[in-house]
Amino acid sequence: MAIIMRLDRVMADRKMSLNELSERVGVANVNLSKMKTGKISAIRFSTLEAICKVLHCQPGDILEYKEDEETRENP
Repeated sequence: MAIIMRLDRVMADRKMSLNELSERVGVANVNLSKMKTGKISAIRFSTLEAICKVLHCQPGDILEYKEDEETRENP
């Protein structure tokens, strides 16, 4: 996967638990857990916006693009 979720890092920096973020964002704990572990294939902009608002961060703090090895070798 070329997009890496960094939600766990941002949450740790803010000393915020998954339960607290879930309550403040209004997204189910299980869904945030999947985001945190990178086991999602999509995220709604409204959810991303709510997470950024609560964590006082930018989308780029949560999402990171990393080229796959195959992409680097075969441009």
